[in-house]
Amino acid sequence: MELILKEDIIGLGFKNDIVNVKSGYGRNYLIPTGKAVIASSSAKKILAENLKQQAHKLAAIKAEAEKKAEAIKDVALVITAKVSATGVTYGSVNAAHVAEELKKLGHEIDRKIIVMRDIKTVGDYVATVHFHKEVMVEVPVKVVAENTPKAEKVENAPEAEAVKAEAPAQEVEAQEAE
Repeated sequence: MELILKEDIIGLGFKNDIVNVKSGYGRNYLIPTGKAVIASSSAKKILAENLKQQAHKLAAIKAEAEKKAEAIKDVALVITAKVSATGVTYGSVNAAHVAEELKKLGHEIDRKIIVMRDIKTVGDYVATVHFHKEVMVEVPVKVVAENTPKAEKVENAPEAEAVKAEAPAQEVEAQEAE
């Protein structure tokens, strides 16, 4: 079944695209919810005329998407996750985590336009952000293991010993001053 999309649908297409879908999907979901219309010859003519009239608006939308893409072009994310002894994460790192990390860096991006597989192990991955049908940015995502409490104690041990060594010296100085 050939349809004209009335809005962006992740995994299917963008607004004003002509797509082929299974009949049931079109009849039972896309058309009744107003997300698509049947691509008859008259509907295609109307679409072509609308696209001609909206060409400058579409160019402005694309330019805005390119600005957003330029802003996050050089961003590389490092996400810490709890990891088991075998290197598998508890839960998974997904688009929502990437959107949250980008928000922390000052980039407000909807998680729905981020495409990536759920990450279940430590390593380097890539998340693709679709700002516009012609503007996409690949953001490198590195998943690292969260520090375990034992590792922190080992790292802090030399500092703790140094503090203990200074404490008796300070006590001796305090007693001498009295």
